[in-house]
Amino acid sequence: MSSTKLSVGIVGLPNVGKSTLFNALTKRGAETANYPFCTIDPAVGVVIVPDARLGQLSEFSHSKKTIPAVVEFVDIAGLVKGASEGEGLGNKFLANIRETDAIAEVVRIFDESDIIHVEGRIDPLSDVITINLELIIADLQTVTKRIDAIAKDVQRGDKVLAKEHAALVKVFAMLEKGEMAKSADLDEEEVQIVKLANLLTIKPILYILNKMAGGKNLDEMNDERFKKLIAYFTERKDQFVIVDAKIEEELGAFEGEEKKLFATELGVKGDGVDELIVAAYKLLGLMTYLTTGEDETRAWTIVAGSTAPVAGMAIHTDFKEKFIRAEVINWKELLDSGSYAGAREKGLVKTVGKDYIVNDGDVIEFKI
Repeated sequence: MSSTKLSVGIVGLPNVGKSTLFNALTKRGAETANYPFCTIDPAVGVVIVPDARLGQLSEFSHSKKTIPAVVEFVDIAGLVKGASEGEGLGNKFLANIRETDAIAEVVRIFDESDIIHVEGRIDPLSDVITINLELIIADLQTVTKRIDAIAKDVQRGDKVLAKEHAALVKVFAMLEKGEMAKSADLDEEEVQIVKLANLLTIKPILYILNKMAGGKNLDEMNDERFKKLIAYFTERKDQFVIVDAKIEEELGAFEGEEKKLFATELGVKGDGVDELIVAAYKLLGLMTYLTTGEDETRAWTIVAGSTAPVAGMAIHTDFKEKFIRAEVINWKELLDSGSYAGAREKGLVKTVGKDYIVNDGDVIEFKI
């Protein structure tokens, strides 16, 4: 069996709510405390991706099992200024981020004197710039080292390394200006070359703005500090979600109607953590197709834009080589038809070949 398993590293300054958020996501008890470096070894949690379609299809097929898609979250030690020079747990922190595929950057947007802030003041934009600058400095060191290492071979006329050198020089220029590697003007081939350097600032980032129930929340106060933060994200087209990690952690103890009631009592609007998980899943460039039958209804994770044979590899590696054709129908059209037979009568079940690009929510039956 093969599947796409990608991970999101939860990062941020100490005491911004990373481990609380991790607990809310995974319902796992990572240690939380009101002091820096409480989390030293990265805790890893496999989190279910919320998907209402799955339950409906399972009911439709009277499935014995329902298996959701998952995404992996890693809780990483808090970063401090100077991490790129080894301050705090800097080297360990940066190595742990390097192993993840995307970054969820937790930023505190509540002003609460009882909870210590490592900088002694609340300024979310400054926090974001501090973290991102550490990532940029670490990448500058990586890129400089690599450019120096291949310089002689480039001078000797190595064409492959010359391409890498040209791409890294572009990245270096951006990093030196204090910008992320992903903002460099690279063509598709150069992007793939640069990815091999495993840079931190080429990874997609989702900013998680953490507020506090009953606290002085900058978004609710229409505070200038919040306005500046949002202007920064807007200018860079960065993605962000707003959550209350502590409330979400408490809600994790409840299910179904009880959870809805408790959320209403606490004045929680929206889906909080669910919205965050879905946003992280999309940030990783992932999507879901479904299979359904009496034995099981299952969500399969694939990279968006995959062809049918590549998508089939999520079920078994043989599916790519042995693929003949697949039958495909949109999940909603299948439910609305009442049965596969009804859907076939309406001509809604398509037979597709190797070039078919799978859509999110396709129900697929592979023929091999």
